[in-house]
Amino acid sequence: MNKKISFGKISANFGHNAQNIEATGTFGTFGPPQAIQALEDDTAESQQIKTVMGITNFGKKAKSFDIKEMIAQVKATAREITKKPDEEKASSESDDSEDDFVGPPVPEHLTADIKEKKESTANSDDSDEEGSYEDNNLFIPCTHETQMVHGNKAVTALSVDPSGARLASGSVDYDVSFWDFAGMDSNMRSFRTLQPADNHPIRGLHYSSTGDLLLVISGASQAKVIDRDGFEKLETVKGDMYITDQAKTKGHTAGLLAGVWNPVTKEEFLTTSADGTIRAWDFYEGGKHHKQIIKCRAQNGLKTSPTAVNFNREGKVIACGCADGSLQLWDFRKSSVAPAKQIRKAHAPGEITSICFSHIGDNLLTRSCDETMKLWDLRNFKQQVHQVTDLYTRYDTTDAIFSPNDALVATGVSLDKGDKQGIINFYDTKTFDLVKRMEVANSHTIKLIWHTKLNQIFVGTGNGFVKCYYDERRSLRGATLCVVKHHRKMQHSEIVSSQQIITPHALPLFRQERRKTSRKQMEKDRLDPVKSKRPDLPITSGQGGRVASSGGTLSSYVIRNLGLSKRVEDDQDPREAILKYAKDAEENPYWITPAYKNTQPKACTSKYVEDKDEPENKKSRTD
Repeated sequence: MNKKISFGKISANFGHNAQNIEATGTFGTFGPPQAIQALEDDTAESQQIKTVMGITNFGKKAKSFDIKEMIAQVKATAREITKKPDEEKASSESDDSEDDFVGPPVPEHLTADIKEKKESTANSDDSDEEGSYEDNNLFIPCTHETQMVHGNKAVTALSVDPSGARLASGSVDYDVSFWDFAGMDSNMRSFRTLQPADNHPIRGLHYSSTGDLLLVISGASQAKVIDRDGFEKLETVKGDMYITDQAKTKGHTAGLLAGVWNPVTKEEFLTTSADGTIRAWDFYEGGKHHKQIIKCRAQNGLKTSPTAVNFNREGKVIACGCADGSLQLWDFRKSSVAPAKQIRKAHAPGEITSICFSHIGDNLLTRSCDETMKLWDLRNFKQQVHQVTDLYTRYDTTDAIFSPNDALVATGVSLDKGDKQGIINFYDTKTFDLVKRMEVANSHTIKLIWHTKLNQIFVGTGNGFVKCYYDERRSLRGATLCVVKHHRKMQHSEIVSSQQIITPHALPLFRQERRKTSRKQMEKDRLDPVKSKRPDLPITSGQGGRVASSGGTLSSYVIRNLGLSKRVEDDQDPREAILKYAKDAEENPYWITPAYKNTQPKACTSKYVEDKDEPENKKSRTD
């Protein structure tokens, strides 16, 4: 019975070896046939689960590297790089479809929904592109509009702070109004209106680069700087008009024409005047003296007025348009004796209303009262690049601006004879073709602002309105915050509720003042004429020795107030007053008759004594 125990070999053909061992009659085999069959069933079930979950590709064997195959792959990659864009797009789509999908598969109903959404979004994008311009760079936010009422006169100045939170508008009616977009509702009412320059029309308003200060250019010779709430922070000094050399005076000697802040240096700003000078000021010096002065000269050597001025984007070069039609560029890094570049006959002699640098690039846009708008290239500053004519201009502050991406230029057109609508023309910068002609109002179109952050267009008109154009999808904040806020009217209560007063003496009307100190009570008693026993005041009325309240003279005052108990009327007839006491005096004599009663019992007057010896003709008449 000495039998050895054999365990058998563990191999891939485990079940077959186990059957052979049982046939030989050996003892002690691990894993009966039933267990092995169950294990195979579990393996098949797990393989099916992996297939459903999409993880059958995990755990593949390492690939064997073949040099020929690697060289062929490199050649295929080189061919793909040199393919055209269309072929590359087609090949990428085919490669994406052939890639192995990692992760569980998406259900069929969800796949159908995703396809429908993609098709709907594609159709909506196509419809949007058809509704707008073919080139997205030529987009103009003008689908919606709203208006703000400044007054009833022309709005000649307009400015929006860099953040787009506030708008300031100025007019020829001397008023400056502030508009806060976050605090307004759909009524569009300004929260503050003031007159910073007294009785001078407002020609220009400009926010600083930080938005905390506002430069006010008026018809006066002194510019003012106010804060966001309208409080004055600085006023430039007035120059001496009797000094010939303008460099010797501290400030302007004539009315201001234009002004602008430095976009880089926040405390520096420029002002131009009819005295023919451009002066640079420093805010922190208090406006007591100009920082730098530039004298503009015409071709004949006489002074000319700079009617428009602006900084470039770097804040190093200024461009000014003069009344003789010339354009002059001054570089602050060089001498200010002569301009760095100039064009003498850029426009016809007359006021240049606006001058604007492009946001990116070296383009310069000018607008003049000669009904033209011109585009210049600073790299070739001898001749204009493009020109548009027949643009009627009535106000000398009419704007011409660039769009935020410099793809468009826009300008306002005033009402000419026979016109009924003020318009804004939009031109393509590259070709100067008319892209859009937008009607604004039945008045002149003067000021224009296309804000880069808000993507909204603000327009100042000749009838006192400030209009805002925007797009619901592409415009942010600004006027879009106000139009959605409905104005709530105050509802006055018509029912008066009667409240019962439980402690009436607690009301201030019945409350007795509590005396804190005796001094307060003494001061109060001193003012009381009864408690202080104040004597009668002297007679202060009257003039020229006459007492007005008592009569004609002092004696009449004494008689009426001391001697007589009854007041005698001044307008009474004295004869009637005497005869009123005649009967009483005869019946009850008191003064004269009792005195002569003993000596003259019979009166010797003509009434009682008759002379009978005298003839009738000599007797005196007693009647």
